[in-house]
Amino acid sequence: MDQLSYVLVTPYTIAKSRTGGVIARLLSRLNLELVGAQMFAPSAEFARHYAESVYHTYEGDNPKGGRLLSDYILQSFSPSGGRRHRVLMLLFRGEDACSRISDIAGPLHNEQLTLESTTGETIRDTYADYFTAYDNPEKVVYFEPAVLIPRQTKTSLKHMRMIADFIKDEPNIITNMTYKNPERIERTLVIIKPDNWRYASSRPGTIIDMFSRTGLRIISCKVQRMSLNQAMEFYGPLKDMLVRKLSPIYGQQAKKSLEKDFNVQLGDEMYEMLTKSLGVQLSVDQFYQVLEFMSGCRPDTCPVEERDYPGRVKSMALIYEGEDAVQRIREVLGPTDPTKAPGGTVRRDFGQNIMVNTAHASDSLANAEREMSIVKIQENNCSDIITSYLQSL
Repeated sequence: MDQLSYVLVTPYTIAKSRTGGVIARLLSRLNLELVGAQMFAPSAEFARHYAESVYHTYEGDNPKGGRLLSDYILQSFSPSGGRRHRVLMLLFRGEDACSRISDIAGPLHNEQLTLESTTGETIRDTYADYFTAYDNPEKVVYFEPAVLIPRQTKTSLKHMRMIADFIKDEPNIITNMTYKNPERIERTLVIIKPDNWRYASSRPGTIIDMFSRTGLRIISCKVQRMSLNQAMEFYGPLKDMLVRKLSPIYGQQAKKSLEKDFNVQLGDEMYEMLTKSLGVQLSVDQFYQVLEFMSGCRPDTCPVEERDYPGRVKSMALIYEGEDAVQRIREVLGPTDPTKAPGGTVRRDFGQNIMVNTAHASDSLANAEREMSIVKIQENNCSDIITSYLQSL
């Protein structure tokens, strides 16, 4: 039976914009399915209970590790100055999930390694820190584990039950900042599209890492399977645009083909007829291809009663917050056509064509609000995933 286990990306790792790098490492090396993601802000009570649980269930070789982790959680997860801090939970499902995640995360620290012998092979090799006093190796002066993970199944089950109980009533959008210029603060939606999830790849994490150059904050994250009805509503405005722009092109192409094949000259009346018939039909088919790309379903083949079912393909929705967020994200994303995108943009690096262009970002505040509503960004099923898994055991 497949296991379900979790990774918690720590507040410091998120604040230092290392989230993308951690996700890239996990996705490309785990050979597990990412089934859920949720950003939440621990309360003081949750931090205390989680710290106690980690201390009593510590599985490492070093007996000091449990206390080290427990103290870290109390200090870093607890609110400070009245402000809660962001933690990102990632849920992975697959064979031997706990042990595989543990191997990629790496040990808390390896006292036998020197700076020059550290390889960067694990997540903690790359992103964690562990420093002791120069004159007292027993005294830890700085510790940052980058991620928190359970090493055994029984520990994972206990922690996940606690996490599920907490996040079920927590908002899926973190509001924990007071800004100097609140009138300039915007929220925008980013969707990392299905072409990034077809096989184990670092691409989703690398894309998040590229967006981090904006300096904006991630305040929400969810793994989703867009239903056909959601896709139709989300991309609805695109249909008329495609018909308007593509129909005349298809009509002209059809006219030229017929003239060549039958050695005749066709007039404007036939061109208009071809545009309004074949041109419109092919344009609508292009729209259906977009819907299929995002949901895995087409309106002409999907039964009406199944159009609200979760889609067959996966994507990830994130909300970025900060000054001029819409424009700054769009600049890093690049234009719709990857071939026309500047070097170093997301679409130039990873996009294939106008449809398979790797990511979506809202192009205005009004569209951001509309699109967030369609993908139901306020909702997250991570608590349900955990609860369902625990009940199945």
